[in-house]
Amino acid sequence: MTEPSLRFVTCADADGGHRMAYWQWGEPDAAHVVLCVHGLARQGRDFDVLARALLERAKGHIRVVCPDIVGRGRSDWLRDPKGYQLPTYAADVLALVAQLQADAPIVSLDYVGTSMGGLIGMAIAGSPQLPLALPVRRLVLNDVGPSISQTAVERIGAYVGKSGEYPSLEAAADAMWLLSSSFGAHTREQWLDLSRHMLVPAAQRSEDRSTKREPGDARPEGGPFVLHYDPAIGVPIRALTPQLAAQSESVMWGLYDAITARTLLLRGAQSDLLAPETAQAMTRRGPGARLVEFEDVGHAPTLVAPAQHGVVVDFLLD
Repeated sequence: MTEPSLRFVTCADADGGHRMAYWQWGEPDAAHVVLCVHGLARQGRDFDVLARALLERAKGHIRVVCPDIVGRGRSDWLRDPKGYQLPTYAADVLALVAQLQADAPIVSLDYVGTSMGGLIGMAIAGSPQLPLALPVRRLVLNDVGPSISQTAVERIGAYVGKSGEYPSLEAAADAMWLLSSSFGAHTREQWLDLSRHMLVPAAQRSEDRSTKREPGDARPEGGPFVLHYDPAIGVPIRALTPQLAAQSESVMWGLYDAITARTLLLRGAQSDLLAPETAQAMTRRGPGARLVEFEDVGHAPTLVAPAQHGVVVDFLLD
């Protein structure tokens, strides 16, 4: 399968529930499932290159599932922006795994998480009491750990949810590159591929939080365009005080130390979010992650370059 199918799972919340979209690659009844979960302001199509590489190595006998975390991509927006936090995201991923298990039994469950997606992965893999169909077998944490640089938090909080309209894909890609050049070198074609799923026509995006998107929503080629996410996803980030960050860090280290899955930690060598000392501590604590660093990359590796996604494919399938 060269393109994924778009599916939805219904998730609970205090306001009557919401739908989370997910992109599914490979055989729909494959017993080996790899969940790939994106970063804060991204979406599930970020993993297209990795998904195709996994399918090629596994000869198609795998399910690669890439959700649009709530508030992003094709998923609904939350009525209450304070819900854009880790407990909601982790609960939604649990609901997704339950649906995948109901669709076809899962024998092996692996998880790849970039930035925010990695935090969700730590919450799930480090909480054995959660109603997860089966434990996470292998865990990939992409440029994230229990301790997050306050400088990076402030940098991200300064731009998330504050973009305007763009007349074309190319203009939007150029604007996003100014904020994302830390991802490292990409060809123009690679960057356009990463950018096109970040956009929706301005007329399609609604600021009405009661509006639910329909599965058949189309994406016309013409602009103007806006970014795919609810601007309110940045509200909890900007409300994060140093005191709350310290409390969160303590909780996340507790979760990390409880992880039993075999763990691979990826780091951009110039990352401003995952400090070198945190990455080294993660190799000694908890699951004793194997650390791989990529030169000339900051936060976060996109897993588009063969050297990057190849490490992940080897880890998950060898």
